[in-house]
Amino acid sequence: MSVVDRWGVAVAELGIFDEAWVEALATLIGLFLLAGAANWLTKRLTVHPVERLIARTPLRNEAGDVKALVRHLSNVVPAVIVLQGIAVIAHLPGELVTVVQAIARAFIVLTLARALGDLLELGNDAYELKPEAASRPIKGYVQIGKIAVFAAAALLIVAILIGQSPVILLSGLGAAAAVLMLVFRDTILSLVASVQLRSNDMVRVGDWIEMPQLNADGDVIDIALHTIKVQNFDKTVTSVPTAKLITESFRNWRHMREWGGRRIKRALLIDQTTVDFLSTSQWDALRDFAILRPYMEAKETELQTWNARHSFDEGGQAQVNRRQPTNIGTFRAYVLAYLEAHPKVAQRGTLLVRQLDPTEKGLPLEIYCFTTTTEWEQYEAIQGDIFDHLLAILPKFGLRLFQFPSGADLTQSLGGPRPTAGGE
Repeated sequence: MSVVDRWGVAVAELGIFDEAWVEALATLIGLFLLAGAANWLTKRLTVHPVERLIARTPLRNEAGDVKALVRHLSNVVPAVIVLQGIAVIAHLPGELVTVVQAIARAFIVLTLARALGDLLELGNDAYELKPEAASRPIKGYVQIGKIAVFAAAALLIVAILIGQSPVILLSGLGAAAAVLMLVFRDTILSLVASVQLRSNDMVRVGDWIEMPQLNADGDVIDIALHTIKVQNFDKTVTSVPTAKLITESFRNWRHMREWGGRRIKRALLIDQTTVDFLSTSQWDALRDFAILRPYMEAKETELQTWNARHSFDEGGQAQVNRRQPTNIGTFRAYVLAYLEAHPKVAQRGTLLVRQLDPTEKGLPLEIYCFTTTTEWEQYEAIQGDIFDHLLAILPKFGLRLFQFPSGADLTQSLGGPRPTAGGE
């Protein structure tokens, strides 16, 4: 018979004004009061001493897990008192005793399952105190363990309430395997993805990852079974399904931080109409740049050798037939020398100053290098200082940046006054 049927039979057998029933009811109330007092006393004798003990251990931040574990274990005491005491109360129908004992046993199973879940959480929190916890978190496995614990507890509770063996229920679950696979499909996929992520060390807590298709761009703050939480740089949090990190691509900037430098890749758009050969006076004027002198000496030797080999002497041929230095080439050499001398540009990384394909917006002169730091603020400051200097020094080489005409340019071309910085 089910619990509901037994409860109905028990109520039917009770008499409302029966003296024996009143005595049994009073004893039953006393039993529950005793169980409540035992619960209070148990928690009083265990929770506070445990709190003081935790304060002397490295598990201070995990005190909440320990207190929850102790409270759940304390709840077993009143359940055991009810389970044992209900059987000795006289004048109670047997069906009522069976129902109360079944409920008490089910409560004990549920309480022990919750205590075991707290123990798993405590183990995870204690593990996170280790240095290697960030690279190999176990939170996903802990969640799998909790699912298994509560699934087993649910099976035992149902078996207790219906008075059947758990083995019979397990045999019936075989027919529902397909349904269970469908229900736990996401959990299974997440478990497989978690194992792959951890075995390949693809993501850790604290990593900066970028996943534009899911609007995730920030630091990983939590790795769980089903989701990975990413705190974006605007302080919002994006929850990324764990399986997505296996099925879709993402960028992890951890190795950039481990290497110790961050890349600068930006181009100056040179006005192509200002590219020209350097005259002798212009070439001599550039000798004032100390970092440019080694390049100029090597370039002069190279050009003299080439021109002499091809009989392009000073007066016998037109200048157009001679190899001559250009302002863009000299500026490119200056930028490279400037970066090589810069104290905050990493010399162990790739260092390039190159021309890209000319476009309708000018001739791109790209700077490709790495800074000596990965800190965002310092990186932007270094990059800004480099391009501030290059923009200011560019006219010294007879070059000009390309820029689309503005309203001020059109006003000046039409004969109007050119506005000044002060608005006058």
